[in-house]
Amino acid sequence: MSLKARINRIIKFSNVDGPGNRMAIFFQKCNFNCEYCHNPETIKSCIHCGKCVEFCKSGALEKVDGIIKWDKTKCCECDQCIKNCSIDSSPKTLEYSVEDVIEEIDKVKFFIKGITVSGGESSLSFEFITLLFKRVKELWPHLTCFVDTNGGVDFQLEIYKEFVEITDAFMLDVKAWDLKEHIELTGVSNENVIKNLIYLERIDKLFEVRTVVVKDILNNILTVENVSKIISNKYIRYKIIKYRPFGVRADKIEKLKSPSQEEQENLEKLANNLNVKSTLII
Repeated sequence: MSLKARINRIIKFSNVDGPGNRMAIFFQKCNFNCEYCHNPETIKSCIHCGKCVEFCKSGALEKVDGIIKWDKTKCCECDQCIKNCSIDSSPKTLEYSVEDVIEEIDKVKFFIKGITVSGGESSLSFEFITLLFKRVKELWPHLTCFVDTNGGVDFQLEIYKEFVEITDAFMLDVKAWDLKEHIELTGVSNENVIKNLIYLERIDKLFEVRTVVVKDILNNILTVENVSKIISNKYIRYKIIKYRPFGVRADKIEKLKSPSQEEQENLEKLANNLNVKSTLII
């Protein structure tokens, strides 16, 4: 039986998921539960409770033999199913084989520079992605294969060796340097994140690091300072991202605040003073 993966959505053309025009593939399920997650419907797998069917006005959802079925052709994209899901999931996911994804890439192969896998947390599907990247490189060696990751698993373990080798570059989130802050923000330790930051920099597989800046509750200076010291003097882009409430769960928004433009610019100056070669505040 061929390996399959649950995919939340595929964006044919993206200019924010790595260099150039890229296909972005979002895998379902995440090992973090970030307070500011802007696509929380990707965190968990559907448990087929059927609650979403009640809110589907277009008849795109039904429960058949205990399993939620989604008819994409009937869906009006109102997202009421997602808004009313009680476990941060989505019934609008599909199971793909590697060849299914290859068919999607084939449709746009002349218009993209590569593909990027994201999530959720893409590395939880590392076996599938390893096979996918191998097929992409067999068929279209000019396309690059990138991984967008929270760095929650230890990429130095033997089981990830082939996955790391076949990946052209990683884009890594470093959400907080302080351990306690990271646990409060995501629910898990940042030990693997920092290990991966150092490891991927050392083996020249790190394209970009991203830090979301949240006012007051995170020590943003500490995070930017420590990340900058590790990626300095190499052409690794550091994207310092202003927290925005778009897509964030309603019960999380009240305690999260966006930084000012001045605070963002000061963080960028800090990174530049520590010899980060490429910075971007957004």
